[in-house]
Amino acid sequence: MKTVLVFKTSVSTCCCALQVKPLLDELMGSGETWNFDLEDCDRILRVEAVSLQASIIIRSLNEAGFACEELED
Repeated sequence: MKTVLVFKTSVSTCCCALQVKPLLDELMGSGETWNFDLEDCDRILRVEAVSLQASIIIRSLNEAGFACEELED
């Protein structure tokens, strides 16, 4: 069963999103997806995954130089 994880990030441009694309693609398994909503003031990253944990995504974006925090429902 897929889980939807939603994050507030500091990824503010398409160029920044392209910079983290390889990192996020590497974390994703088969059938798992991610996308950014850069129009939103929180620069939302939405991930649909089966087994990927929020902490892994947060750590990966932080290591790439971007702020990232999970948003709760």
